[in-house]
Amino acid sequence: MNRISSQMNSADTQYYLRKQEVKQNILNRQIGSQSRIGSLRDDPIAAGHLVRYQSYISRVNQFEKNAQTLSDQFKVREGYVNQNLQIMQRVREIAVSGANGINSRDDLKNMATEVNELLKELVQNANAVGPDGDSLFAGSRSKSIAFDVNMGNVPGATEPLIAEVRYNGNVTKNKVEVDENQYMDVDNSGSKTFWAEPQRLMGQRDLTQWQAKGDNVINVDGIDIKVNAGDNIYAVIAKINDSGAAVKASLDPVSRGLNLETTDAHQIWLQDREGATFQELGFIKDKSQLPPYNLTGNVSVSGGSVFDTVIALRDSMLKGDTEAIGTRVLGSIDQGISNMTTRLAKVGSDYERAQNNVMRSQTTALNVTQLVSREGDIDITHALIDIKTLENINQATLSNAGKMYSSTLLNYLR
Repeated sequence: MNRISSQMNSADTQYYLRKQEVKQNILNRQIGSQSRIGSLRDDPIAAGHLVRYQSYISRVNQFEKNAQTLSDQFKVREGYVNQNLQIMQRVREIAVSGANGINSRDDLKNMATEVNELLKELVQNANAVGPDGDSLFAGSRSKSIAFDVNMGNVPGATEPLIAEVRYNGNVTKNKVEVDENQYMDVDNSGSKTFWAEPQRLMGQRDLTQWQAKGDNVINVDGIDIKVNAGDNIYAVIAKINDSGAAVKASLDPVSRGLNLETTDAHQIWLQDREGATFQELGFIKDKSQLPPYNLTGNVSVSGGSVFDTVIALRDSMLKGDTEAIGTRVLGSIDQGISNMTTRLAKVGSDYERAQNNVMRSQTTALNVTQLVSREGDIDITHALIDIKTLENINQATLSNAGKMYSSTLLNYLR
């Protein structure tokens, strides 16, 4: 049995009015924020999905920015490499003209003047910086100049000319995340892009009796290779060949020393990470010397950069050596053009891949946005109908309450 009092109508009316106001406030908040989830208790399962979707879409947007930045860098880098390729084509034309044997010594000197200016342009492009101020061809040393120029006196010249161009960067590859746990390797090493010939290092020390005294780590072209205690030279050769580096190791049949030769045109990068294996093999100086110019004087080096090739052409023209121009120099120029064409194709393919990642991230972001909308967005049409219904109910409740508030207990005793 319920006890009937004069306060019952008022209490019930107040309770249901407050309940309707809560519903109205929730709907007003949802309409204002365009989201049906204001707290986890509104829909715990949908809220869990929504948090994961929003986290993922923020990562996808960052992947898109990373890929777009890479795409811009590849596009700028491609322009400089292509310009240097055109310069090398012009250098080859001059070399062919200078090798025909019909030019006088003065004609060759005049040609050398143009070659020297083209060399300056090659170095300028190789030291180019991108829109962000970073060096384009210095590896991960993006804040330093890629190539240092040494001036010197050249026979036949009346003023100091470029005598040597030395690489000042490194061979470290940058890894940029362009998808979930997927990375693009960014290899902008100038010692690869502007190299002309495969490089060969020939050691002169007899290593047939050599053994590693302890566990060491050597580095070949940026790849760490572990050398175990007791390994002999044949084990080291096998580990270098199996490391994945673009270097082939062998034992010289005459000197019994270690030979290293690149499988493509680039400068070999040798380091002792732990221990002193390469130092014991007679290849590099102590660790205070940085690669690639840390080789000992006992190592015979062959193969140079496109700068070395152009310098050799200029010097041969100044000396009037047409035989050298038509044989060794012209062959090196052709190798340099071939390698630069290969590097240009690589930059172009990297650009295309970066663009594909941009488009994929944009598509993924659009799809995930639809999932976020499905889980969290409010149906505005349905919400407007609901809030209008609640307003009508509230008005009806207030109207009935106004009539009931005049009633007393005596009304029930009639």
